[in-house]
Amino acid sequence: MQTRHTIGCALFLIAIGMLIMMFISNVLIGVIIIILLLILGYNLYCW
Repeated sequence: MQTRHTIGCALFLIAIGMLIMMFISNVLIGVIIIILLLILGYNLYCW
């Protein structure tokens, strides 16, 4: 049950991220946001 919840949450957040990226017209800002969120997510998950 926990695995289904985790996968569902990840898919939901990916969909939200894709929706936000549709509204950001500047690719550079999108890449910077992606890098910052990946670093933040890694630090929160692993520490």
